[in-house]
Amino acid sequence: MGRARKTAGRNAQLGQVRRRAWVGLFMAVVGLLLAAVAVYGWHDYTRFKSEPLVADQPLQLTLKSGTGFAGVLEELQRLGLPEAPYWQWRLLERELGVARNLKAGEYELKPRMSAPAILQLLASGKVIQHRFTILEGTRFGELRVALAANKVLEQTLAGLTQSEVLAKIGAVESNAEGLFLPETYHFPRGFSDSDLLSKAYWAMQRELNQAWEEREPDLPIADPYAALTLASVVEKESGAIAEQPMVAGVFVNRMRIGMRLQSDPTVIYGLGDAFDGNLRRVHLRTDTPYNSYTRAGLPPTPIAMPGLAAIRAVLHPAKTDAFYFVARGNGRHKFSRTLKEHNRAVRKYQLGGR
Repeated sequence: MGRARKTAGRNAQLGQVRRRAWVGLFMAVVGLLLAAVAVYGWHDYTRFKSEPLVADQPLQLTLKSGTGFAGVLEELQRLGLPEAPYWQWRLLERELGVARNLKAGEYELKPRMSAPAILQLLASGKVIQHRFTILEGTRFGELRVALAANKVLEQTLAGLTQSEVLAKIGAVESNAEGLFLPETYHFPRGFSDSDLLSKAYWAMQRELNQAWEEREPDLPIADPYAALTLASVVEKESGAIAEQPMVAGVFVNRMRIGMRLQSDPTVIYGLGDAFDGNLRRVHLRTDTPYNSYTRAGLPPTPIAMPGLAAIRAVLHPAKTDAFYFVARGNGRHKFSRTLKEHNRAVRKYQLGGR
């Protein structure tokens, strides 16, 4: 019996040793497997960070306000980007520290862009900038039509009167003509037509007031708004920027002696929709507040949007003794000192020498 007990005890101990060995071996195998998985996972994660996700064509990604991180990944998948495990994106997001910095907006994902570059872009807020150009000489009615036709701008001005539009953007003037600086404006998606008008209005205010402060002394121009009005006439009279100081010099000379401006574009503006594209003598005699043949002084408002060059030309006009000018037919003008010289130039350039 004693020998049997000893044999059983040794067998039990041997069994425990064997079980411990098997457990140790199992744990070692598990450890090796986990290590292999970790190495593979880290290698896969490293490859995920370095390989480009965007193909050879740019993509546009739009994130709405309130979109969470999971929503960002859903949007990326909708664009057809290669899928990656969620944990890789989450680890990358934490590694870059951009968790709370992802911003709503419209983004351009450039060709060959990687996952880190995508997240850094979304955290930078560098959204796509769209463009809208106001051309020199544009009238306010034309500007409203162009704004309404823009597919990116949010439309908020439809149905509003001119006075309501001006009130909406904080303008103090009663007439909108000429108040918006001709320029190319950049804006993100979500910008409205009123936002853009406000931007152009205040840009004009800044530039006009600065130009006014730097004006030539002793000009016969009462205030910045009068300068803007005359600049709009100069803008419509001459498309050649190099000639605008001379055109402005002619009008300033006329104003100094009380001579009427006698500008065809002011007459055309006053005719409005009644103008059919052919200016006749009867039109020059048809009195309106804008007819500078029948009325002295400046028109009551600008007649278009003058560019900076026209504004500066009015406030720094050419020193000239000319009082007249006529179009040569090539985009330039012939300037004359006397009416006799002017009539001769009209016969040459407008009447074919008759």
